[in-house]
Formats: sequence, structure tokens, C-alpha cells
Amino acid sequence: MRFPIALWAFAMALLTAAGARAQIQEGPPAWAYPVNPPNFQRTPDDGTIRRVPDSAAGFTLTQVRDLFAAPDWHPDDHPPMPEIVARGRKPEVFACGVCHRADGPGGPENASLFGLSAEYIIQQTAEFKVGLRTNSAPRVATDLMIKLSKAVTDQELGEAAAYFASIKPRSNIAIVETELVPRTQVRDLFLAPLDGTEKEPIGQRIIEIPENVEHFVSRDSRTRFIAYVPPGSIQKGRTLAANSDPRVRCAVCHGADLNGTAIAPGIASRSPTYMFRQLYDFKSGARKGANSELMKLVVENLSVDDMIALAAFSASLKH
Repeated sequence: MRFPIALWAFAMALLTAAGARAQIQEGPPAWAYPVNPPNFQRTPDDGTIRRVPDSAAGFTLTQVRDLFAAPDWHPDDHPPMPEIVARGRKPEVFACGVCHRADGPGGPENASLFGLSAEYIIQQTAEFKVGLRTNSAPRVATDLMIKLSKAVTDQELGEAAAYFASIKPRSNIAIVETELVPRTQVRDLFLAPLDGTEKEPIGQRIIEIPENVEHFVSRDSRTRFIAYVPPGSIQKGRTLAANSDPRVRCAVCHGADLNGTAIAPGIASRSPTYMFRQLYDFKSGARKGANSELMKLVVENLSVDDMIALAAFSASLKH
């Protein structure tokens, strides 16, 4: 007896959905939610003045770790930073320019603010404040953002949002499809390559590392990143993003070039690790803010492989 095509398709859809749910139940992948190992110790400050290319500035390790003083390596790259961005307000409001860097590129551990409207930045901060934006796994960066959101004033937030929204976006990520990647370790909440040239299979992962780890540690806003993704990821993501189902077609909300519309932010050229986390968090229910129900429809049947592919494709696009 022939198995009816419609029934076969329905069965396959159920199996796909069941598989996607099982992946969520297994827990979020460690590579996307890196945590410092139990024996992790920060490098002590020996007082050396740190430098980065094309900058006359210099800071010690203690200074670049100060949550109330954003290192400004390239002041000509951006307008004057508002006080809340440059220094924050002790004891609870950290300087926005520390985690997100002086002009907003951020890193794999948090959000790039490039290309986001002031309204969107304000809205997301409000969602952190009331518990609508959390993570599928505990994360220090999110805890810091939640703490800040509860203490920042409307005026301070408005000034910071207007400042970051005024910055011209730039691309700072290279996407590389490969079977083998450098072996990495978690170094203060981000992945860094181990010394040597040893490599390992990429598997079902995105491995995103700074091109120069020490420049990233110094919070240089011009730091670039390499994101290794499984072979075929970009084309698979392009196909998924162009799905004939309008609920899944990314361009319906995010625009034809994924650089944003009036109803959704731009997602092109953003950290694929960050983008994967957002898809996963929408799927798990950790993100419950504005438009989360629309996103839930998009991600509910996506596998981890699908989310990796979509994150790789969107990151490969340019601002």
C-alpha cells in the first residue's frame, strides 16, 4: 500500500517539530552561552600600558576593566559620548560604552547597537527591566543589563539611545565556512583560540573569535571577528530565509536586505553567535517582548542546524 503523500508530509512535519522540541529540552548549546570555567582567573594587571592600532590612547588592564569608564581608543570615529555612555552613574548604572564599546559594535557576548533606532534601544531596555528579556541559560552580560535597566533614568536612556542610533553602522565580521576550527577556550565570557595550531571538527557549532584577542580585551571598538560556520550554512540559511511561508520569510519584517524596517530591527552583519542566541531564546520562551509571538511562529520548528544556518546567512550580509 502506498503511503499518501499528504500524510507522509504531515508525519515528517511532526517528526521535525518533535526533534526541534527535543533539542530545546536538551538545553542550550554551550558554545552559544559560554561561561567561565570553575577555575577561571583573570590575568593580573602588571601595570603595562596597552595599545591598539591607529590610536594614540593608552590604558592599563585595570582601566579597560572599569565598568564606569569606557575606553575611547578612537574618539574621531563618533560624536562626543554622553556621560551615561562614557562613565555611567555609580553605583548601579554602568557606562554603556564599556560593554557595547565606545560607538556600539559590542561583541559576541552582547548586542551590537549598530543600525538600531533609538526607539528600539529604549524598548529593549524596558523589556530587560520588566523581565520580558532573559536568556535560556544564565549569563553575566544579561544580568548586568537587567541591573542597569532597573536603575537608569528615562533621560539617561534617551541620551544613550540617541547617541548610539546616530552612529553609522559598519561590518566587522568575516564568515568562514569550514570543517575544522581552532581549538578554543572560554576567556572571560567569550571564546578565544588556544595557543598553537591544533584544530578540531566544527560539528554543530558556530565558533566566533576576535581576530586579535588582546585588542578585544582592551575594548577596542575597531576589533574584527572571524565566525566559523559549518560548510553550506550560508546557502542553507539563504534558502530558509526565503521560505515560501510568509510566517518564516525573514524579509517580510526585516526588509529585503535584512537591514531593518519600521516594524523590525536590522539583522544583517550582526554576530552570528548573538543572532543564534536570540532565535534560541525566542524558541525557548526566554524572550517574550514585542513581536515575540510573531518570532515564535518563525522558530518553533527550527532545529539547531537551521538556526545556525540563518545566523550565518544574516551575518554574511552587509550593513
